[in-house]
Amino acid sequence: MAFTRWRDHPQLKPYLALAAVCFFWGTTFLAIRVALETIPPLTLLATRFLTSGTILLTIAALTGATLPRGRELFFTGLYGLLPLGVSSGALAFAQREIPSSLAALYITTSPLWTVLIEALIPGGERLRRRTVAAMLVGFAGTALLVFPRNLQEGFSAANVRGFLILQVGNIAWGLGAILFRRRSLSESHTTVAHPIVSGAVQQFVTGALTFGIAWLVPHTPVVWSTRGVLAVLYLVTFGSIVGYSAYIYVLGKLPVSIVSLYTYVNPVVAVTLGWIFYREPAGWRELSAMVIIFYGVYLVKRSQRH
Repeated sequence: MAFTRWRDHPQLKPYLALAAVCFFWGTTFLAIRVALETIPPLTLLATRFLTSGTILLTIAALTGATLPRGRELFFTGLYGLLPLGVSSGALAFAQREIPSSLAALYITTSPLWTVLIEALIPGGERLRRRTVAAMLVGFAGTALLVFPRNLQEGFSAANVRGFLILQVGNIAWGLGAILFRRRSLSESHTTVAHPIVSGAVQQFVTGALTFGIAWLVPHTPVVWSTRGVLAVLYLVTFGSIVGYSAYIYVLGKLPVSIVSLYTYVNPVVAVTLGWIFYREPAGWRELSAMVIIFYGVYLVKRSQRH
C-alpha cells in the first residue's frame, strides 16, 4: 500500500531525477580521475561535452523539439560556458593536483560563493550578518583541509593550488547560474526552448570551444586506453546526458532548497569511492571538515530564508 501511494506521488519523477543527480554527479569525481591518467584536461573536457551535446541535440532534432534561436541561442551558450567550461575545466585541472575526494569537498563551498556573488551584483539580495557568520563557518571547514597540511609544505603545495583552482570554478558556477536564472526570469515570455534542450546547447558550445582551445594549446600526448575511454563514456552518459539533464529538469520541478541537497550527497559519494578505489585520505580531519562545511552551507541557506 505504501509503495502504491509513493508510486502515484505527483513528484515521483522529480525526486527520482534528484536521486540520479545526487548519485551520478558524486561518481564523476572518480571517473574524472581515471580519465586524467591518460587524457589531458582540455581534451577530456572537449570530448565529454562535444559528444554529449551532439547526442542530445540530435535527439532533440529527431523528436521535433524547439531549439533556441537568435539572442536566446547566444546567451544560452554564453552562460553555459561558465558552469560547464570554466567550472568543469577547473575541476579537471585541480584533480591533477589533489585527490578526487578532496576536490569534492572543496566544491561544497560553491553555495557560499553563489550567495556572495548574488549580493555583489546590482539588484541582488543583500548579505545579512547571520549570513556572513554562516559563510565564515563554511570557509572555516575548508581552512581545516587546506592549511594544516601546508604549514610545512608552503603555499606552492599542490593542495593549495588545487584549492585555488576549484574556487575559481565555484565562482564561475555561481555566476553562470545567477546570470542564467536572471535572464530566464526576465525573458520567460520569449523563451521557447525546453530547459533540457538549452542544456544540450550549453554542452555542445562548451565542447566545441574547448576543442578549439585544446587544439591550440600544447599538452601531453593523448593515450586512448581502455580505462580512459570507459571513463569518458561514463562521464558522457551519466555525468552529462543523465546527470546534467536531470539537474535542469529538477530545477523546474522542485524548490531550490530541495534541489540543493545534491551538494551534500555528492561529496559523500565521492569520498567513499575515492577511498575504496584509490585509498584517498578519509580521516578525522577530512570528515570533520566535511561536517563543518555542510553545517555552514545549511546555516547560509537557512539565513537566506528568514
